[in-house]
Amino acid sequence: MDMRQLRYFVQIVESGSLAKASRQLFIAQPALSQQMARLEDEVGKALLVRSSRGVTATDNGEALYHHAKFMLRQLDQAVSVARQDKAAMSGRVALGLAPTTVCRLGLPLMQHLRAKYPGVLLNIVEGLSGHLEHMTRVGQLDLAVLFNQTAASELSVEPLLEEELFVILPAASALVAPECSTLTLREVAALPLILPSPGHGLRKRIALEFERINLTLDTVAEVDSLPLLMSCVGQGMGATIKPMAAIHALGDTPLRWRCLRISDATMHRTNYLYALPPAKLSPCAAVVRDELRLVVRQLVGSGQWQGVSLVDAGQAAPTQPPQGAALAVAG
Repeated sequence: MDMRQLRYFVQIVESGSLAKASRQLFIAQPALSQQMARLEDEVGKALLVRSSRGVTATDNGEALYHHAKFMLRQLDQAVSVARQDKAAMSGRVALGLAPTTVCRLGLPLMQHLRAKYPGVLLNIVEGLSGHLEHMTRVGQLDLAVLFNQTAASELSVEPLLEEELFVILPAASALVAPECSTLTLREVAALPLILPSPGHGLRKRIALEFERINLTLDTVAEVDSLPLLMSCVGQGMGATIKPMAAIHALGDTPLRWRCLRISDATMHRTNYLYALPPAKLSPCAAVVRDELRLVVRQLVGSGQWQGVSLVDAGQAAPTQPPQGAALAVAG
């Protein structure tokens, strides 16, 4: 088995067709079939299922595919490091971020890295936390910001920041009296709520607080798309419970929203920074990890990322931002 065979195999799985893969790889289809036959002989298991509709991976092939993708990315990174000028950092780094995290961190991090390390190709993958956890476990991401401390035990993990959850609704909404700045859980339960579906980690966190005082969590809509959810809230269909970063999902217009604290419940969500183990983390990915930490500190310290507190990796307690910063848009 060699890396060339693995590269061929990955391309076939992703193309779903030997003919398409042969065109992508610039290799004749009979020669490609021979290479796959040799690979299957060496593995001792069938890796591909061929049919009139194309080619799909067997269970064994699917397992090999994920490991091969990881190995090939590591090889590409190693070659990139070997070729690069010592004075210039370059390479590709895949970073997984949830939609609310992208709202505050995505663009500033991209701008920061473009200015400081123009040779770094940052691939930001946006997705729901469960999908990102899977991608992290199978080695498709170099770095990820996740909300579960045990998402991938084989990776290094450190607490990054803690987000407070707010009741969010339009600034002109008649659902809550203008003078109100906080709500109890019972008052929240009386609102028409638009939340993610029950399988979403944030929904589970919210449901726990409602169950704690025997309240039923009713929703008028369940939406797993952050822009669509915030559009529904913005159109007056209801209120939601989200980190304050969600108010930037439709553009940088924070004054159109009210963010109300929940007075009788402590609803927070810790963000954890995951990275490949030091032995597998490329120099380029290590730089992105360090710069991500720096950008987060700058955003929180300057008040641009509100409703969060920094967490010192060496301490259990979070470091709070300036008093009052979190409610600057509460109205």
